[in-house]
Amino acid sequence: MNTKNESLKHACKAALETFKKLGNSEYDEIKSKLEFVIGSYEFDKNPVGLVEFGQKALELLSDAKKKNPKKITKKVIADLETALMP
Repeated sequence: MNTKNESLKHACKAALETFKKLGNSEYDEIKSKLEFVIGSYEFDKNPVGLVEFGQKALELLSDAKKKNPKKITKKVIADLETALMP
């Protein structure tokens, strides 16, 4: 089992939960994409989707944190950054 991929999966799950807590419909697409790629990774252990949408989630969360600093924890962003490092 690749622990880097598992870390990325957990970071994506945390990002998904954060988007759900924000409750903003503009994040509906990224929420559904994250749910899909997490499930897909569980099935085939191919992290390509996690990497792609993990990066998109990181961008969206970083932007959202600028607007609402108290709604997004540093840990969610830091975990994504760490998991996405090559």
